[in-house]
Amino acid sequence: MDSGFYSAFTALAARMQSLDLVANNLANANTVGYKGQEEFYRAFSASLNGRRLTPENQAINDFAVVGGARIDLSAGSLNNTGNDTDLAIDGSGFFAIQTKAGVRYSRNGNFRLNAQRQLVDPQGNAVMGEQGPIILPEGKLTISTDGTISVGDAIVDKLKLVDFAPSTIIIPEGNTDFNAPAGSALPATAAQVRQGALESSNCDPVTSAVSLINLQRNAEMVQRALTIFNTDFNQTAVQELPKV
Repeated sequence: MDSGFYSAFTALAARMQSLDLVANNLANANTVGYKGQEEFYRAFSASLNGRRLTPENQAINDFAVVGGARIDLSAGSLNNTGNDTDLAIDGSGFFAIQTKAGVRYSRNGNFRLNAQRQLVDPQGNAVMGEQGPIILPEGKLTISTDGTISVGDAIVDKLKLVDFAPSTIIIPEGNTDFNAPAGSALPATAAQVRQGALESSNCDPVTSAVSLINLQRNAEMVQRALTIFNTDFNQTAVQELPKV
């Protein structure tokens, strides 16, 4: 079969993977604290584990495949809500959240108090302070920019705010949570807490919609190329083969 068929098929698979990423970004354009993902590509020949190729093979296999996705950690805009338990991080950093699977990290500060007056995230997971899960007594809640939590005139705890070295690989789980290697979390030194505010998604819905349309058009063109390789070229080969 012509190598162009494999190249076109790989291009279609790459476009479909990119479509999934862009569609997910678009679907979460209004999700608090959501961080968009961007695909990156690599040469197919890079996956051949250093095998030496002839110049002809290098030319034939010089096409791109999706290498993975990068998380865009740029900040979204901060929107005032007036809700004392809504928190946003201004700067680099994450809230630490205790889940059943372990500690996860998030920029989604849409918190609330449960029946036990424990500060929890939208899924009911405990928000972590420096002393553990945060439980608040009755009274006026005040959270300072450094994360210190006070009720009335008494200091209750301090939010556990963490950050990661630039080379740390963090993995998205769900829409707004991230997992990170054990021991990689560092104290966030550049983070300031804004009480009564939430961070919006950093995905622009217009840009995502345009990207989605462009990817759909590219996928359609690649599908037409596949049809040509699979029908016209193969049909020509079948007709010419008896003449050889």
